[in-house]
Amino acid sequence: MNGASDGRTAVGVDGCKAGWVAVSRVAGGEPEASVFKTFAGLLEAFPADATIAVDMPIGLPAFSARGGRGPEALVRPLLGQRQSSVFSIPSRAALYADTADFTTLDAWYEAHARASAVARETSDPPRGVSIQAFGIFSKIRELDGLLIARPELRSRIVESHPEVAFWQLNGLQAMALPKKIKGRVNPAGMEERKALLAGNGLPRAFLDRSPPRGAAEDDFLDAAAVMLVAERVVRGVAISFPDPPGLDGHGIPVAIWV
Repeated sequence: MNGASDGRTAVGVDGCKAGWVAVSRVAGGEPEASVFKTFAGLLEAFPADATIAVDMPIGLPAFSARGGRGPEALVRPLLGQRQSSVFSIPSRAALYADTADFTTLDAWYEAHARASAVARETSDPPRGVSIQAFGIFSKIRELDGLLIARPELRSRIVESHPEVAFWQLNGLQAMALPKKIKGRVNPAGMEERKALLAGNGLPRAFLDRSPPRGAAEDDFLDAAAVMLVAERVVRGVAISFPDPPGLDGHGIPVAIWV
């Protein structure tokens, strides 16, 4: 069965250059794709009961242990050569160590150094912050702030991860090919994922379209993959790592759903 089962809207979201790219579908309808500057704006665009799966860490640790939060440690072994796509999240203190908007590259690197210093103080073994993780700190904080301020969102916004979503769609097998090689899109890896999404109910014509302005092709496909996770959540057949989810210091659930 394709689509959400009770008429609710399912939304898959990934971060992108312009903000957030969303792929959505109502049961029985066609998928749509949009880009939003803010997550709050995205929420306003969909029904109040929409289920949203987002490729972004939800629930931040006070202290970071080896392997990261529980979800990362659980899903990483499933992904074989794709496991490097799951990176560990540092402590909440490191995430909030510097919240300024950076106007120069030097300021960006200085902020990264400050965040890494705090991360090393709040982790065992001590470790800094990867450039990859630091690049999405502002988006993690944006989502975290909403979930702290609006606890009612916690029941319908869940964390997912595209490569784990593809693992589930692929019969619990990791994808054979990477999406990117040395930072560039890998056409063969993208085709492997498009074919899998099409085989799981997304129209091939939709997947072949140009992504919405402000989103890259891989962002668009990742949003489509986690939208299928949101539909599984609506149908009550999604699984979480861990099961049941943990809770962070603010009571926000901590789990990766597929």
